[in-house]
Amino acid sequence: MSQKKTEPNGCGCANIPFSLILVIVGGGYGLFTQRGNFDISKFLPQNQQVTIPILNSTPIVAATPTPIQTIVPPLISSPIGATTPTPVVSTPTNISPTPQPTLIKTILPPKTPSAQTPWQKKVIRGIYLSRYQVTNNADEQTIRQRVRYYHKQGFNTIIHGVWGNGCTMYNSQVMQKTLGLQSCPNLFQDQWLNWLIDEAHKQGMQVHAYFEKGIKIDKNSPIFDLAIARKWIVPGIDKTYSGIDHYVLDVEIPEVANLFENILVEFVKKYPKIDAVQWDDYLGYHAELPGKVDRTSKLTAFVKQMIGGMKQANLNVSFDICHHNPYWAKRYFAADWEQWNVDRVFIQAYNDANFQEELNYVKNSAGIAITETQFHRLQELVNNPEIKSVLVFPISGKPEATASNVNSLITKSGSLP
Repeated sequence: MSQKKTEPNGCGCANIPFSLILVIVGGGYGLFTQRGNFDISKFLPQNQQVTIPILNSTPIVAATPTPIQTIVPPLISSPIGATTPTPVVSTPTNISPTPQPTLIKTILPPKTPSAQTPWQKKVIRGIYLSRYQVTNNADEQTIRQRVRYYHKQGFNTIIHGVWGNGCTMYNSQVMQKTLGLQSCPNLFQDQWLNWLIDEAHKQGMQVHAYFEKGIKIDKNSPIFDLAIARKWIVPGIDKTYSGIDHYVLDVEIPEVANLFENILVEFVKKYPKIDAVQWDDYLGYHAELPGKVDRTSKLTAFVKQMIGGMKQANLNVSFDICHHNPYWAKRYFAADWEQWNVDRVFIQAYNDANFQEELNYVKNSAGIAITETQFHRLQELVNNPEIKSVLVFPISGKPEATASNVNSLITKSGSLP
């Protein structure tokens, strides 16, 4: 009798080969460990794809947001003890180098110069020095110290004699050729004027060459006899100033006119750094000369000729005069200087009479010239802004004492610091 087939009990796992079990377990483990590199969704239809976090761990990348930067306002001074919060700045991935602190340069305001006093505001604060100041062979040290002294006394211009009584106080080839004399007979060093100009310019001062006595000479002139012999003298005696008789060289004579022009041209070439030349009221004919001849037009033509020659030789030099007011100069000296085309005119006011009337002319000129006899008016002149310049003529013959006196008077009046 045949036996009945028995059905297996259970799940039947015992009947599965053991090798197959190993394959399934190993594959599952590999799938789990490589889930980041294995995209199972590609084996599924498009409409059935889902995101399985375990099997597909690649994050969905959103648009990178723009970093937000916080702008730090300028620091505001906080009360002592207050805590200043530090702002948080969100920066991009690429971090810039830490900026260096900005160095703040402290700029000091320019120094304001002290206000000028009325005396310092004068264009020219001048003092006259006679040509005899350089006689007796005054050396370089003496000349330079003298300049510094007048600068210390508050002057900015020295008006120094270089000609007088018919001769030069420097060596002149024109004089040698025309008159047989190289200069005045006084002893002086050849470089004295160069030293004077150099030191004055170092001190910020000017030097004006003073042609003392102009076209007049006296009997002590080294050319007096020659002038008489050549008939260069205007007939009569000029008694403009008491105590001395003067004789006027006649500039209507071409030889005389040429002599003065050549002297002036030579001078501005020899001393090209001179700031100005100045002539005074001795550039004129006194009205009381005999004959009552009107020499006004002739004198005007002569001065224009002289100025023209000088300007051609050195255009930088100023031609100045220190003369009487225009009415007085023309009426009593045949000097119609308003027609001369000079660069600057200073009004002589050595006579205290009619002083206030003279000031009306001074206000329309480059300035005024006074002597010690007008020192009681010095403060008035200094404080008057319409008086552009003040020149001091030491009539006492003691310029150093005169300069010191001026400085003391101005200091007391408060016109100097």
